[in-house]
Amino acid sequence: MVLTASCTKNLTDLNQNSKKPAAVVAPTLFANAELNITNALTSTSVNVNIFRLLAQYWTETTYPDESQYDLSTRNIPQEFWHRLYRDVLNDLNEAKKVINEDATLDAAVKKNQLAQIEIVTVYTYNVILNTFGNIPYTDAMDIDNLSPKYDDAKTVYLDLLARLDAANANLDPAAASFGTSDILYKGDVASWKKMASSLKMRMWMVIADDEPAKAKAGIEQASPNAFTSAADNASFPYSTVPPNTNPLWVDLVQSGRLDFVGANTLVDTMNALSDPRRPFFFGEAAGGGFKGGIYGTSNDYSAFSPVGDLLRKKDFPSIWIDYTEVEFLRAEAIERGMTGVAGTAATHYTNAVTASIISWGGTDAQAAAYLAQPQVAYATATGGYKGKIGVQKWLALYNRGFEAWTEWRRLDFPKLVKPEEAQSEIPLRYPYPVSEQNLNQVNYDAAAKAIGGDVVTTKLFWDKF
Repeated sequence: MVLTASCTKNLTDLNQNSKKPAAVVAPTLFANAELNITNALTSTSVNVNIFRLLAQYWTETTYPDESQYDLSTRNIPQEFWHRLYRDVLNDLNEAKKVINEDATLDAAVKKNQLAQIEIVTVYTYNVILNTFGNIPYTDAMDIDNLSPKYDDAKTVYLDLLARLDAANANLDPAAASFGTSDILYKGDVASWKKMASSLKMRMWMVIADDEPAKAKAGIEQASPNAFTSAADNASFPYSTVPPNTNPLWVDLVQSGRLDFVGANTLVDTMNALSDPRRPFFFGEAAGGGFKGGIYGTSNDYSAFSPVGDLLRKKDFPSIWIDYTEVEFLRAEAIERGMTGVAGTAATHYTNAVTASIISWGGTDAQAAAYLAQPQVAYATATGGYKGKIGVQKWLALYNRGFEAWTEWRRLDFPKLVKPEEAQSEIPLRYPYPVSEQNLNQVNYDAAAKAIGGDVVTTKLFWDKF
């Protein structure tokens, strides 16, 4: 009897993996979600992220397919979609469940953690929506529903803004949150409040042409609480130790591949303006100076400016949103008649350009000289406020391809031109994943019809001009 009991106990023990926890703790899930959304937007793997190519910051060398808008051969939309739903939103949803079920967690800490999860959830859904249009939302996290319906993009967008407001209101800087498991701000709740207000400014400005009155109210409310210096930046700190290095280092250095050079679209613009950020963005071409490869064609790597050394560092940080962007938003808000935003458009524009140059390693003197040029100074630059802000914001958003692509679609500056061998016009959205067409066809068909066709030239609801 004793022997039998002993054997039974041992056999039961063998069925338990002592090295695998019964459940992943919420801080780990949250940190993983922060990492995965950052990686998805930072990577330069053409299987995941081609936004630097769509913004015409870089062009390709041997294989120009993605610069020519071939999105299907590598199934890029599907990979991006799956990473954000599976690797980010799913982790956030699980973290939320774990926290809600934890009766031992301090109430104030729990409230902060849930609010931070909401903010990253809003951030992630906003990226998906601004990439595709109508998306699964209300049904998206229901694991029992294998065929989620697609929700109207504008309805989702407004709901995300409401969720962002609620989450920000729930943040209490006097209480703790995720601590060091929060990779972005190391548990600094006051910084999360500023970030939420800055994100609110960005999101309302994106739809300002569609909802001008609501955008005015939202931006005027958020601006005083948003970033006021570069010290506030939402900057993700990568490590020098693999596997937590910046994926740019993996793609550009560790891989040994020579796939990208600066695009002539960007480099020529910077050369014409004697832009002091050139040596930080790029290396010099053979023979000296900065030279961009012809966008959308095959280019000889050795003949053109490679990606700069800063971006090749293992621990080069990745930006979610920064003071430079917020100052451009304030400048535009004033031009749009949002009188509740303090200051002048010229002052905020100057602050934005200066902050960008300083952040890349330039000096105040270089920024002042750059801004003194008639084609850069706010009083004399051409193109109206959308052109002035659009071009300089495009330059400042370098290495943040997704936001640059979004701003180009919204402001229509700079005036990008598709390459001669392009398979389509410059994409205004990604087509839906093939997996959705195959596994969720009824809802896919309804979504495609609702937005006006599942093609890259279909404008999102906020892209009015």
